[in-house]
Amino acid sequence: MNENLFTPFMTPTILGLPAVVPIILFPTLLFPTSKHLISNRLIIIQQNLIQLIMKQMMTIHNTKGQTWSLMLMSLIIFIATTNLLGLLPHSFTPTTQLSMNLAMAIPLWAGTVITGLRFKTKNSLAHFLPQGTPTPLIPMLVVIETISLFIQPVALAVRLTANITAGHLLMHLIGSATLALLTASFLATSLTLVLLVLLTILEMAVALIQAYVFTLLVSLYLHDNT
Repeated sequence: MNENLFTPFMTPTILGLPAVVPIILFPTLLFPTSKHLISNRLIIIQQNLIQLIMKQMMTIHNTKGQTWSLMLMSLIIFIATTNLLGLLPHSFTPTTQLSMNLAMAIPLWAGTVITGLRFKTKNSLAHFLPQGTPTPLIPMLVVIETISLFIQPVALAVRLTANITAGHLLMHLIGSATLALLTASFLATSLTLVLLVLLTILEMAVALIQAYVFTLLVSLYLHDNT
């Protein structure tokens, strides 16, 4: 167990070079593809899950919004797999890095905003000034709505970073406590071990939920602009 609490969040290196790119590309190797006419059970389950998520996420979109389906499905699969792989011992979770989450959130958010300005210009600009606003409040509301618009990608990135980082820190602390109590009390060690197992199961659920929430919010931003 590392003594430094934040050591697991440091970017790993190979021969002095950052190993982030191989780690990011690794999840793509975990999804099998079939070259046969009849797929096996694993691929069938994978395809059914993808179709279920896509159907649930794309029902609110029109034809223009449905063109983003491949992007959104790739996003949720990438975030979910990297979150789950980060729960393995001595592994690195890219989604604990705010810089990476911003690199995902800002282009997607900007794409939805540009799409809205291009195809629904009046409706997009109307969001800055709600109907029936008193004249003295117009400048203040425009500034507030502008700030709320630009804070959306930051909120996306911070939400994902905070949830994944908090879970990893809690698992690290409880794991350290379990090792420390190993020679002191068998009962206390058993209780903390059970707590660690339950927390690990919870973190697996959080990893999937956060991937879904991140993608769903991007989908809602897209729905508002198409």
